[in-house]
This record gives sequence, C-alpha cells and structure tokens, in this order.
Amino acid sequence: MLAVATVAAATAGDFSESMIKRELGVKDMSNLLPGHGGIMDRLDSVVFASPVVFMLSVLLTGA
Repeated sequence: MLAVATVAAATAGDFSESMIKRELGVKDMSNLLPGHGGIMDRLDSVVFASPVVFMLSVLLTGA
C-alpha cells in the first residue's frame, strides 16, 4: 500500500509541475540544471510524495 501511494503521489507531483511549466510557457524553471527542466524537475516528485509517505507510515504503524 505504501509503495502504490508513493508512486501515485510522485507521478501527480511530476504532472502538476509539468502543467505549471506549460501554463507559464517555459521549458526550464531555473538555470541551475539546464536541459533538465530546472531544479524543480528534480524535486517535484519528492515534494508530493514525502507527506504521503509520512502520513501513511504514521497511520500504518499506529505511532
């Protein structure tokens, strides 16, 4: 269950960041990693998946 939720949240993060970039009409969000979509393309999945993993781990362990 944790793996499925993590993959779903990471994919949603990637799609949402790509949608924002399309709306703004930009290819790279920053110049730190040119050609890779910027630094947000490396973090968008983590930003969405981290809270999901935390909440599920708390709920599943009962802590």
